[in-house]
Amino acid sequence: MTRCASRRRPENLPPPAGSTPEPQCELCERLVGQVSRHHLVPREEGGRHGPTVALCQPCHSTVHLLLTNRELARRYPTLPALQQAEDLQKYLHWVRRSRVERISNRRKKP
Repeated sequence: MTRCASRRRPENLPPPAGSTPEPQCELCERLVGQVSRHHLVPREEGGRHGPTVALCQPCHSTVHLLLTNRELARRYPTLPALQQAEDLQKYLHWVRRSRVERISNRRKKP
C-alpha cells in the first residue's frame, strides 16, 4: 500500500470531526464548493427580511435569467414552488446530472 493510499478515508465513513461538509444547493440538491443566499421574495419586491435559500452559482444565475423578480415574488415565494417552476425544469434536469460549478453570468439586460 502506498503512503497516499493509507491516508485515504473510505467513501462510506463520515467526515472527521471538526471538518465542514460540502454545502448543498437547495434547488438542484447537489453538493457544491460554495453557495450563495437567494431571497425567495426578491429584496426589490419587499423580501429584504424574508426567507432565503442556499443556491449554487449556476442555479442562482439561471433563476434570475429565466424568471423576473416580480414572477419570483408572486409565483415562486417558497422553495417547493421554485423547484416546480416550469421554466426551470429543463435546466434542473440537466444540472442535476452535471458537475458544473460555475457558469457565466447570463442575466438579461434591463
